[in-house]
Amino acid sequence: MTETPRYVLFPGRHHLLTRFQAEYLQRLADEGAGTIVWAVTSANHENTKRNPVPYHRREAAIERFSVETGLRSVVVPIFDTAPTDRFAQVTLKTVTVATGLELTPADTLVACSTPQVAALYEELGFAIAPVEADPALTVTPERPWDVLLRLAAGDESWRKLAHPATVDVYDRYGLPAVVRTVVNDPVVGDEGGLTATRDYRTYVEAFADAAERKWAAVRRYVQPGRIVDIGCGAGAVLELADRDDALHESDLIGVEVARHLYQECVHKKAQGVFRNANVYFYQRNVLGGAVLPDRSVDTTLTFALTHEIWSYGRQRESLVEFARRIHDHTVPGGVWINSDVCGPGDRTRPVLLRLTDDDGANPASPRTDLASLPSAEVAAYVGGLSTRAKLDQFAVDFAFPFAFEARPGGTVRLPLGQAMDFLTRKDYTDNWLSETHEQFCGLDFADWVTLLAEAGFDLDPASHPLRNDWVVTNRIAPVAQLFADDGAPMDWPTTHAVIVARRPRNS
Repeated sequence: MTETPRYVLFPGRHHLLTRFQAEYLQRLADEGAGTIVWAVTSANHENTKRNPVPYHRREAAIERFSVETGLRSVVVPIFDTAPTDRFAQVTLKTVTVATGLELTPADTLVACSTPQVAALYEELGFAIAPVEADPALTVTPERPWDVLLRLAAGDESWRKLAHPATVDVYDRYGLPAVVRTVVNDPVVGDEGGLTATRDYRTYVEAFADAAERKWAAVRRYVQPGRIVDIGCGAGAVLELADRDDALHESDLIGVEVARHLYQECVHKKAQGVFRNANVYFYQRNVLGGAVLPDRSVDTTLTFALTHEIWSYGRQRESLVEFARRIHDHTVPGGVWINSDVCGPGDRTRPVLLRLTDDDGANPASPRTDLASLPSAEVAAYVGGLSTRAKLDQFAVDFAFPFAFEARPGGTVRLPLGQAMDFLTRKDYTDNWLSETHEQFCGLDFADWVTLLAEAGFDLDPASHPLRNDWVVTNRIAPVAQLFADDGAPMDWPTTHAVIVARRPRNS
């Protein structure tokens, strides 16, 4: 590198800029650096704990920073990639494609305080300016992420540490509230989903396959106007609503918390999948705060969602909070249609279960290390177990602990709810660690009646529990038999419910 670099490459997420960064970059400029190249990583991520601020707001703060400091800047978005030792090369090539600049060790200094990232550039011959990690500093400055965590914790001292350009952009666009909501969210993971172990490809395929059946079951209860699908996945149900001529003047709104699924919705809209011009998507966690104004929604749809709120939140407390939020945004006389799994009415009743043990392996004991394995290995291992051995493994991995008793004659004794939780989940080996984190039978239909009344809804007579006979016939009955505690054969119980809840017109 020449003694006076022409460029400073500054890679990072840059959610927040600090006064220290301004002073540090100014020193580099005083030494002759002409242009700061801001490589904004994870530019395609937003509304996640690791990346709470969208790229366009980060870019706006950098540009304002540049104007206020007089530092000449070029801002380049770097999309997230799978972990790779060639991340430095990917960043450099992206800069070249976006700007035409070919940064080399001869003319570029890399400003980076993360040792692992700095090492990637050092291997390419670049000199490193360590920014906050500079050993020559007498006082270690707070890193931008630490300042952002101050903001998330409600510590207003972040304003003194952040650069005024960041403070201005944050205040103008209400970003402090966004950051606090996302970073402190008790349900959503670091990457903007409920779980890090879900295979979203198989999830999208399964939901798309079932979309027509789900829509046909609830269409007659849908009221035109503003129609919101919460937990919309990749938008499969909204596609069907979009094709319904009777709803062509309705607004269709999808709300999805998982980043992968939200991005697929946005992609579909950009590709012209929807005919209706009034189709909108939001990446939000409804438990994190109101998404839509009070008394503004005619129909809310939720499919296979409420059991996730129960499982990843605080069980009934979270579900009541969710129901109240829906009640608040529903117009008087409006409707919430919920289709989901549902526990049997007597789910605590002890039952006997006989499971096939000749359809797979029967290890001496279940494994306790599946969480440390790649998902493909987990799927292969669990998929190779017998149905009886899967129960042993399920009891280890299930996030809602239960015990069962092995009985003479090859049966096991356990509560009916836990038996159905296992039997309705045992075949989801592709997403085993995700599925075992979710409880299907936390509520029965009577529990729903009580919960909805507590949230202020009236239950429509069309609401009903039901049994998915396809699942029973094809997945459960071939490998399992159910008996009462006295040994009498039992019929298979409720597995699902369709709930139509209305906000009273005078509320």
